[in-house]
Amino acid sequence: MNTIWETHKFEHYIFSLLLAVEVIMSFTFLGYMHIPPISITTAYIPIVIIACLFGPAESSLAGLLFGLGSLYKASATYVMPADAVFSPFRSDFPIGSILLSVGTRVLFGFLLGCLFQLARKSKRKNLCKLLITIAAPKLHALLVYTAMGLLFPSLGFNISSIFILKKSDLIILSFCAAVVLAIDKLYHSPFIQTYKNAVNEYENTPYWSPKIGFVLGGVSTFIFCMAVLSTVYFSSRMYYMLGQHGVDVTQHIHRDILHLQVQFLTAMLALNFILLILILMVYRYMKFREYTGELDFLTGIMGRKLFLHTCLRSQKSHAGAAGWFLVCDLDYFKHINDKYGHSVGDEVLKQFAEHLQNTFRFCGSVGRIGGDEFAVMLDIDLSQDQLEHLLTQFLRDISGILEQVTVSCSIGAYRFVFPQEIKHLLTETDRVLYQAKENGRACFVMEDSTEK
Repeated sequence: MNTIWETHKFEHYIFSLLLAVEVIMSFTFLGYMHIPPISITTAYIPIVIIACLFGPAESSLAGLLFGLGSLYKASATYVMPADAVFSPFRSDFPIGSILLSVGTRVLFGFLLGCLFQLARKSKRKNLCKLLITIAAPKLHALLVYTAMGLLFPSLGFNISSIFILKKSDLIILSFCAAVVLAIDKLYHSPFIQTYKNAVNEYENTPYWSPKIGFVLGGVSTFIFCMAVLSTVYFSSRMYYMLGQHGVDVTQHIHRDILHLQVQFLTAMLALNFILLILILMVYRYMKFREYTGELDFLTGIMGRKLFLHTCLRSQKSHAGAAGWFLVCDLDYFKHINDKYGHSVGDEVLKQFAEHLQNTFRFCGSVGRIGGDEFAVMLDIDLSQDQLEHLLTQFLRDISGILEQVTVSCSIGAYRFVFPQEIKHLLTETDRVLYQAKENGRACFVMEDSTEK
C-alpha cells in the first residue's frame, strides 16, 4: 500500500479532492438538511465514495474529518439542543460527545471500507457495491442513534425508527447509491485510466519540473494568509456594524460570529485546495501529453527534439561526472528498404530501437535523431570494458532481426565530462562514427576525450 501511495500521484490527488469535498460538505449547508428536532446529514457521501474507491484507512480518515466538522458546528450557541450533544463544549458529558460526533463517524468509515474491500473480492462485486451504498445511510444513522441512546439516554432517541423507510429515506438512499456508483464507474472508465496513467508517469518524463510544486505552494500560502486576515477583518467589522445598528453584541454573539467566519474560512480554503489540486493534475497531464507528442511515432522512443532536450537536462544534473555519447547508424538500410520494402524497413527500425532501448535504458537515454540514425546519452560512467561488452552483445542481438539478411550497424562512442555542448558532442561522436564506417562497418569505435 505504501508503494502505491508513494508512486501513484493520481490516486493521491483524487483522495485529497474527496477529503476537501468532505470538509466543504461538513462545514456548509451542502451536507445537512434540517428536519426538527434534529439535523439529517448527507455529508457522509464522500466517505462512502472514498471507501468504495480506496480502503478502510482512507475512509476512516474521511470519517474523522466529518466528525470534527460535526463537533465544530455543534459548538455554536444557536444550534438545536439535540445537536448540541455533538459538542464536548456544550454537553454535560464531553467524552460522550466526542465518541458521538467523531467516534461514530470514524467507525462508519472503517466499516464501509471493510465492506467495500470484501465486495471487490466478490464474484458479484457490482451487486455487492450497490447493496452497500444503499445500506450506507442507514448504517450511519444506526451508529449515531445507537451512540445517542447509550451516551445520552435522556434525549429519548429510539433506534427502531431508523428501520422505517419513509419517502425521504428512499430519496436519500437512491441519491447516495446513484452518486457513489456513478463515480465508481467513471473512476474505472478507460478515459480516466488513460488520464491516471499520464498523471502517474509525468515525473518519469524529461519535462518534469519541481518548480510547479514551489509555485503552487507559494500560491497556497498566500491564499491561506489572505483568507485568515479576511476572516479576522470581517469578523471585527461585523461586530462593529451590529453595534452601529444598536444591537447589543454580547461575548456569546461575538464568539458565534467568529465561529461562523472560521466555518466559512474552512470551506473556502477547502475549495481553493480543490482548485490547486485540479491545476496540478491538469499541468501534469498536459506535460505528459507534450512528452508523448515528442516520441518517435514509428519506434516509440524519443524523437530528435525530445532527446536533445533530455541531453540538456542531463548536462545540468551531472556536472563534473563522466559519461558517454553514442551515435548508431544502420548499415545499408537503403538497400534493405529497396529490396524488401518499406514495411520490412519499418520493422527493422522498430526492432533495432527496441534492442537499443533494452540495452541502455538502465544507464541513459535513447533517441532517434534521423531516418536510420540513433543516439544514446549515457549518464553513468561505464568503463571501456563494460561499454565494449554491451556494444558487442547489442551487435549480436540485432544481427538476427531479419532472416533474409544480417542486420548490422556502425557505432561511434565518445567519452566526455559533463557539461558539454550538444552540438560539440554530436560533431565529435559523428567523427568517431565515420571511423567505424571506414573500418568496414558492423563495428564500433570508442574514443575517450577525458584522457587527452
